[in-house]
Amino acid sequence: MLKAVIFDFDGVLVDSELLHHQAFNLIFAQFNFQITTGEYFDRFLGLSDEELLRTIDKEKELFLSENQLEQLLHEKAHTFKNLALTQAAVIAGVPQFLKMLSDNKTPMAICSGALLPEIEMILKGAGLRNYFDVIVSAEQVKKGKPDPEGLLLALKLLNKLVRRSCGGKIQPYVVSEVEPSIKPENCIVIEDSHWGLEAARNAGMHSVAVTNSYPADQLKPSDKIIANLGELSLDNLHALCH
Repeated sequence: MLKAVIFDFDGVLVDSELLHHQAFNLIFAQFNFQITTGEYFDRFLGLSDEELLRTIDKEKELFLSENQLEQLLHEKAHTFKNLALTQAAVIAGVPQFLKMLSDNKTPMAICSGALLPEIEMILKGAGLRNYFDVIVSAEQVKKGKPDPEGLLLALKLLNKLVRRSCGGKIQPYVVSEVEPSIKPENCIVIEDSHWGLEAARNAGMHSVAVTNSYPADQLKPSDKIIANLGELSLDNLHALCH
């Protein structure tokens, strides 16, 4: 039975992957190199900012100190923010899909390798923040995807929340003392990369892949592959959890 949906952020809810790539290249310009679009999508898209920078530091032999690494992370976040304020766009079909789940009282979470301020800024600007009960970002985990740590944390946080009903109106979530009711097999993870799909499998959750960033033949393992969230109905989602 479907009890929760957990979304990736970049490439699933908003069209922002290329903005991350652009932001990284703007800071890499000071070291006189760039990473190609193909290289970014093939190797780095699933990594957090810190994981990407540490990988580049090692491969390019930049020999960055921890202070330098921290400064670059700050520069990248600032650069991305400036780009996202004017260029980040909600992917077609997303608002309608979120409303459908909300109308069905389905708890929703985000599990992303992006930074929390970035996620909050874009969601609020798009008017989508209130749909999400839980947001797990890069700062909250030690291991990024395909490790399931982030997804399992999102599930743990969802299980601490119970929706109250009063007079037919849905009230804010409150802490519950009851036994957790959402199991991994009750969750559907929506992802756009094989890193995220592997994390879903490692967490024991079902998954739907959207072809926003990669072609269908690169989106495995997944229970279902779609081109747009508008293709999914509640019946489709419940069927995946049976």
